[in-house]
Amino acid sequence: MDTSKLPLDNIPAHLLSGGLAGIGEHCVMYPVDCIKTRMMTVLPNHSVGYTGLIQAVVRIVREENPRVLFRGIGIVAAGEVPSHALYFTSYEVVKELLPSFGVGSVMSQGIAGAVASILHDGFMNPIEVVKQRLQLYHSPYKGTFHCAKSVYQTEGLQAFYRSYSTQLIMNIPFQMVHFVIYEFFQDKFNPTRHYNPVSHMLCGAGAGAIAAAITTPLDVARTFLNTYEQHIGVESERRVHGIFGTLFKIHEISGFRGYFKGMSARVVFQMPSTAICWSVYELLKQLLGLKDSVHHHM
Repeated sequence: MDTSKLPLDNIPAHLLSGGLAGIGEHCVMYPVDCIKTRMMTVLPNHSVGYTGLIQAVVRIVREENPRVLFRGIGIVAAGEVPSHALYFTSYEVVKELLPSFGVGSVMSQGIAGAVASILHDGFMNPIEVVKQRLQLYHSPYKGTFHCAKSVYQTEGLQAFYRSYSTQLIMNIPFQMVHFVIYEFFQDKFNPTRHYNPVSHMLCGAGAGAIAAAITTPLDVARTFLNTYEQHIGVESERRVHGIFGTLFKIHEISGFRGYFKGMSARVVFQMPSTAICWSVYELLKQLLGLKDSVHHHM
């Protein structure tokens, strides 16, 4: 194996590019993420009956304060720098490493996406717990540190990783599809891999939309588990546990259509997110001189 063909010398640049891409993606889309969290919650205390993004924004501005749309953004921005730096760097390194062991390019992209998701979610899961609790309607927490302290004191350290397995069950397939589709679109529409902002934005949006649509059933299952939706109308002795039991229960309650509830909202959320993320990442790769060196190694 010729290690000179690996992007190891470029790791600091990939770390910087990935970190700034994470900030761009999550900070720009943060108000939408806040509304999405509220719309997916079914607990009586936290469900406010939003019917759409526009109606939700109007109600929040009118009944609360526009600032609630940004509660928790500080810890997310701080966390996304190292987590997205790790995310993109691990993807680039693993994607270039695996072909040296005879692994095909598409399989390498998929495996690299899975590794990136495991590392990113492992870092961000505690931050996600704090973020979503701050985003809830009439959240009882005064701020980030008060929330983290309260969760630790009342529920223990395990509360910060309670949803990690379900998060991976959804995100690993999503990221595998996302990266493979993005690379496929780039091969078709930008085969030279030169910096092309329109191409990177459209390919990123398309990859995010397709991956979001395909993995919607897993997001529905994660939401069912994470929001305690199973507690409503389900006897305690019949409560489901695990991803497969959850999928069976969703079909029992809502039929096949139940797997695709909220798909349009999920796609609309993911398209700009992935478009922004790839656009910023590819721009920084260009500015830092990574585009040509990466292309030569592909």
